[in-house]
Amino acid sequence: MTESAAILSKSDTEAARRPGLLRRLRYLEPSNLLWVLLIGALLFLVAIPIGKLLVVSFEKQGSGAFTLANYATAYGRARYLEALGNSLMLGALSALLSVVFAVPLAWAVSRTDMPGKGLTWAMVMGAFIMPPYLGAVGWILLAGPNSGFVNQAWTWLTGLQAPLVNVYSFFGLALVISLHSFPLIFIFVKSALDLISSEMEDAANILGAGTWTTTRKVTLPLVWPAVLGGIIVVFLETVALFGTPAIIGIPARINVVTTQLWQFFEYPVRVEVAAAYAMPLLLITIGMIAVQKLLLARKGFVSQTGKGGERRPIRLGRWRWAVWGYCGFVGLLAVLMPLAVLLQASFAKAWGRGLAWDNLTLGNYGYLLFRHEMALPSIWNTLWFSAASATAAVVIAVLVAYIVARRLVPFGSVLAFLAMAPFVIPGIVMAIGFYAAYAAPPIALYGTALIIILAFTARFLPIAFANSAAAVRAVHPEMEEAARILGGGRLLTVRRITAPLIIRSLIGGWLIVFIVASRELSAAVFLVGPRTRTMSVLLYDLSEAGNFEVLAAFGGLLLLITLVLVAIGMKLAGRDFMLRRS
Repeated sequence: MTESAAILSKSDTEAARRPGLLRRLRYLEPSNLLWVLLIGALLFLVAIPIGKLLVVSFEKQGSGAFTLANYATAYGRARYLEALGNSLMLGALSALLSVVFAVPLAWAVSRTDMPGKGLTWAMVMGAFIMPPYLGAVGWILLAGPNSGFVNQAWTWLTGLQAPLVNVYSFFGLALVISLHSFPLIFIFVKSALDLISSEMEDAANILGAGTWTTTRKVTLPLVWPAVLGGIIVVFLETVALFGTPAIIGIPARINVVTTQLWQFFEYPVRVEVAAAYAMPLLLITIGMIAVQKLLLARKGFVSQTGKGGERRPIRLGRWRWAVWGYCGFVGLLAVLMPLAVLLQASFAKAWGRGLAWDNLTLGNYGYLLFRHEMALPSIWNTLWFSAASATAAVVIAVLVAYIVARRLVPFGSVLAFLAMAPFVIPGIVMAIGFYAAYAAPPIALYGTALIIILAFTARFLPIAFANSAAAVRAVHPEMEEAARILGGGRLLTVRRITAPLIIRSLIGGWLIVFIVASRELSAAVFLVGPRTRTMSVLLYDLSEAGNFEVLAAFGGLLLLITLVLVAIGMKLAGRDFMLRRS
């Protein structure tokens, strides 16, 4: 009797417990499951590849046993150490040249009455959207030591056989990189200059300082944090750049970290050594950001007048045309000259013969569109890889931004850190991390479309997150709270209230990610397979073959696609959607 009662009591207890559990599950919001999936996605995209990269760098190939031999191999030859030193010097020189180009332009556009500001903006945009490796090809055609157009013109004018400029040199390589990196510093510095009132400059003028003295001692020191931030970004971008150093540096016998990493991926692939050799790039990035914080922490940079102060353009008088001429000179070097020579080469039978009626042809475009085996597939691959990665990045970014802004989980700051972490991870390091984590069985994603989309998503997630975070912060939560009071769930509220309010910013962020993904080479070149080549990788393959006419035509197709996307972005998200600081 007692045993039967115990059994009945136990059954009653379980019956009472089950409805309570079912009731809690019934009222559990679907958004809670979404947050868990979001955490898993961030771990899969960011934490696992970088963690695997670190682990693999200490593993013996084949056995997986712990070893330091990979580091000994990676840094045991003078050639490898020389490549590291070359990367550091190249980054420093490129950043310095970028400052020389960008700061005067930003000052002229933001603070002066220089004519042609719209043209200068268009030039900066052109330098920003032109892929660096395509600009490098243009400068090979312009400044090749023997057959470049600039050197041919120099010989014709002076009779001297020695070339005026040689792109296959360390300075030539740094110059070409800086001509496509200076827009980053321009964006930072102009944004900072736009916030500085004219009152302090007026005070300096009253005390007897001229325009140039005031600019040097008052205006520029106030934007030093922006200049420093731009220098660091350009330095890190240069150190992690693959396309331009490969196209110019390899023929010039200038070995850098990224081209050396590429050699580690030649058969037989030595991913363990590559992982060990990639570690300095990660450490350099973290170190540079720490240095920036240390330098800025020692000194305050505050404008007492703030945004409310009046900003009047500085009158340059007769110097306004000299400043305009300098801006035009930079635009000539960065955009007009390489674009013109690429356009000429794309319609030429032989680019070295110059402009002549019997040298013009549409055959290069016809060959690419109708006879080349991989041209059209690479265009399709580029479009859908970029679209998929942009969509995934924006979806993940806006959800993380919403969680962080509304403080829905106690560890929101960790999610924000994971979303921004790829910013300090060079693209080439991220690609090697994905190779190490997901290329081998049982996952075996190497060469597939999925691994490229995942790598692009992780690579450009910080861009989408910065854009989405700014947009979500601009939406007051009161409307969302009203919808929740009326019975709407969290996901319904986001879909019906928040998303429509920030859709313009999300479209702009999507287009930015799409554009930069469509021209990405550093990550793609390590992960593509025979049938998943993108336009950037095919351009690099064509440059190795030395067929500059077909290469220029294919580059023209890539630029055309980019310009169409930029035009769409300007229509939907504003004229300067690519040059905003989010």
